[in-house]
Amino acid sequence: MSFNLFFSLIVFFIFFSCTHASNSSSCPIDFSYVNTFPWDTSDCTSGNTTENCCSTLRSLIGIGLSHHLHDNKSFYLPNSQTSASCLSDFQTHLDSIPDVRQTFSTCLSEAGEFVANPSHCAGIMTVSDWVRTVGPTPVLASSCNGELDAFLKCRSCLDAGMAVNSRLVSLSQNSTKCFEFTALYAAGIINSFGPDDVRTADCILGVSLAKSNHPKSNSRSKKNAIFAISGALIGTLVVLGVILIHRRYNHKKKEAQLHIDYVSNVKARVLPNTGAKWFQIAELEAATNRFSQQNFIGRGGFGVVYKGTLSDGTVVAVKKMMSSDDTEADEDFVNEAEIISKIRHRNLLPLRGFCATSDPINGTERYLVYDFMPNGSLHDHIFNQQTSSKRLSWPQRKSIILDVANGLSYLHNGIKPAIFHRDIKATNILLDLNMKALVADFGLAKQSRDGQSHMTTRIAGTYGYVAPEYALYGQLTEKSDVYSFGIIVLEIMSGRRVLEEVKGMNPAMVLIADWAWELMKSCRIEEVFDSSMRDGTSPMSVMSRFVRVGLLCAHVMVAIRPTISEAVKMLEGDIDIPHLIDRPPPLGHESSRSSFWSSNNGSMFSSSLNT
Repeated sequence: MSFNLFFSLIVFFIFFSCTHASNSSSCPIDFSYVNTFPWDTSDCTSGNTTENCCSTLRSLIGIGLSHHLHDNKSFYLPNSQTSASCLSDFQTHLDSIPDVRQTFSTCLSEAGEFVANPSHCAGIMTVSDWVRTVGPTPVLASSCNGELDAFLKCRSCLDAGMAVNSRLVSLSQNSTKCFEFTALYAAGIINSFGPDDVRTADCILGVSLAKSNHPKSNSRSKKNAIFAISGALIGTLVVLGVILIHRRYNHKKKEAQLHIDYVSNVKARVLPNTGAKWFQIAELEAATNRFSQQNFIGRGGFGVVYKGTLSDGTVVAVKKMMSSDDTEADEDFVNEAEIISKIRHRNLLPLRGFCATSDPINGTERYLVYDFMPNGSLHDHIFNQQTSSKRLSWPQRKSIILDVANGLSYLHNGIKPAIFHRDIKATNILLDLNMKALVADFGLAKQSRDGQSHMTTRIAGTYGYVAPEYALYGQLTEKSDVYSFGIIVLEIMSGRRVLEEVKGMNPAMVLIADWAWELMKSCRIEEVFDSSMRDGTSPMSVMSRFVRVGLLCAHVMVAIRPTISEAVKMLEGDIDIPHLIDRPPPLGHESSRSSFWSSNNGSMFSSSLNT
């Protein structure tokens, strides 16, 4: 029996020794700084409250957690065993300080407090999580780096941290550690001096310093010498400091109110006239996985488009407008929102909702939410070799042309005053699941005051699709859209781009309307058709009619062009197509070059057209 007892004691001793050794070595944080860092130990001596000591100990352990974040890229510890081991190590280094043991057990008795958990702050557990969730933080990076001994510099860092914390809390209302995570990130990752620098620890982590070790810059030391000589100067500087802080506070308060007013103003301008929804930015971030690259659809002249899935399962396209704080960008956003909200037609892309945000870090952001079109754009099916391996059939091409024509007819005649789209092109014609065409992107659309012509100095559109009278003189009418429509018809019928190189023609880069006109004049109109429609199964007479209507619509002379309503009737065969008047030679042709230069006084014309 004595042998069994002796054996049990040996086993227990070995197990205890191994366990103790394992626990003591499992903490990844070196707490030796506790005995060398000049923190104020008097906070934890008799005579001070437990609350003061707890606050100091938590700030002190923050130095170690900041080092851990810098070295291991993790905000907290991996499990409760590691956390318990670290708390034990931390307490061991505090044993030399009287009265601290009892306070320690009161403040830091819960080992699980420092264990990583996605519920702590918006799912953030690592540095990569932070970067993905928060994104760029230039204000925090510039404010919290370098020496933080100056009062205003430290205050700027704290203000930037509070702004980031507010954003994180808005993403996850139940978060409890976001401010601590922001402080650990600023001290461990951003600040180049590191968390055990007395200035960093004092400003960011809030560690109470021994009175003889408060950070002082050379300039402050000089000021202290002056203060000792002149008490009046001290009072003056204090008053100035209070004034500066007060002004800074008022400035930030006004700035915050400006951001709130901006969102309210945009919301008030676009929402009353629509049945669309006002989305919160958190909804759109959740729908697009924070606008991840995997959800990227494409980029246009006015913004970037992402695919998203709303909480009810609806698939949408979220258009993030180009970031700009100028008035013109706001007008483009409100213009598109107001115009598209007023129209309802089967061939016009419906608007589902809007969103606008404004904050000191990211500035103003604007979003438009549309129904997602699974078949992409017309451009993808005509010109993109990756998606156009199966070419559009003649019935599909005919249907798309009529869909676009009907959509434009509604804009010009179905509502008053009329709307001129100004940017009809293949990328702005989207195709739904059944290949029905919908006209999209109303960022440049303009509503006429009286449905008649309009003169503008801001020429906008895409090169090759813009009507000559609009590009040269700023004269905008419904027939400006008709010209663009004619170009689209010829692109669909031929599979050629609006401008392509043609061997044997001068100039080498030829507008599609000039190319098609030359073929029709020489009785070779069938050569205009895409090669997939020359197999004899498609109705040549109907296809010829569509090409002739396209040429009529894309005529350089405004008076020759039909209205879009007349074009629809011609396409459907309800009325005859008038005789086509000869087109002037291309501008680069020898026969037209001299007259062009003489009529324009030899000056070159430039405009803000998209290419």
